[in-house]
Amino acid sequence: MDKSQLMKGILEGCILKIIDKSETYGYEIVVKLQENGFQDVREGTLYPLLLRLEKKKLISATYKPSPLGPNRKYYVLTRDGRDYLDSFLKSWKEICISVNQIFYIENMKEERI
Repeated sequence: MDKSQLMKGILEGCILKIIDKSETYGYEIVVKLQENGFQDVREGTLYPLLLRLEKKKLISATYKPSPLGPNRKYYVLTRDGRDYLDSFLKSWKEICISVNQIFYIENMKEERI
């Protein structure tokens, strides 16, 4: 199964949630994603998604000094980004309920027969 399209939308929502918690930069987002089960996510996957979110005006970025070298690009959510995140969470909950019904509730019914 090609997970890339499915993962792209899910990752966008997760990235927005991470940024919503606090202003952050790309590498830190990658680490948080990996710590939470997205081990396959690399910076090469993340930066195109951040650029797309920035073009959609869901996040904004500013460069700030880094203690380790060149300036870092820090991201924050915009008002539209918060609205999108709220919508994403609502849709995600609805999808989870539907998928769980099909995969788990139906299986429990079949087991009782």
